Amino acid sequence: MKVETLFLDAGGVLVNPNFDRVAAALRVHGVPSKALLLQAAEARAKKELDVETVINATNDASRGWLYFELVLKHAGIARDDRTAAALRDLAAYHAEHNLWETVPDEVPAALVRLRAGGRRLAVLSNSNGTVGRKLTRLGLAGHFDHILDSWVEKIEKPDPRFFLKALERAGADPATTLHVGDLYYVDVRGARAAGLEAWLFDVAGLYPEADCPRVASLMELADRLAP
Repeated sequence: MKVETLFLDAGGVLVNPNFDRVAAALRVHGVPSKALLLQAAEARAKKELDVETVINATNDASRGWLYFELVLKHAGIARDDRTAAALRDLAAYHAEHNLWETVPDEVPAALVRLRAGGRRLAVLSNSNGTVGRKLTRLGLAGHFDHILDSWVEKIEKPDPRFFLKALERAGADPATTLHVGDLYYVDVRGARAAGLEAWLFDVAGLYPEADCPRVASLMELADRLAP
């Protein structure tokens, strides 16, 4: 497949939760916590969330805070009034700034490689209206031709109409467009329903059963798409 247009999810692909901020919020409310412990629990929490029945019964806003509850669970932190207070503080920060603000070291250089040869790049993010500002603040927005935020577009993945809107915005051909995201039932299923090829971003290797190609990093994606 010749990939002329690449759609990328934001959270879990370009940016990750700021677990230093999460751990600090927990400690403020008296919950002992370390960022590395939370980060280590993240992939298992996401895999538990990425189930067809859960995805179909929730929207992005509700899944986001279920996700953090699962991170606490897999980090061995019991939920109580203190953790609830910390999550409320984090929700307030996320509403204004977006908590997914940690950029893996490889991302800027990988994006340069992925744009090589004139390939068009677009972000397709289930978000809260802040993803464009966040990517600008983090120095990533300039790598993309288009940034689509579900809150702005009033539609979210896995609804295929979101992908179709992105194709129209980018002037892209479905036959030469690839979408890469980190949730199988949101990204892969949604993109396929819109007639796109889809790959799964599987950093921790937790999806050996997936019926699609998987990559563990943006650099691996750049390697596999290189001429």
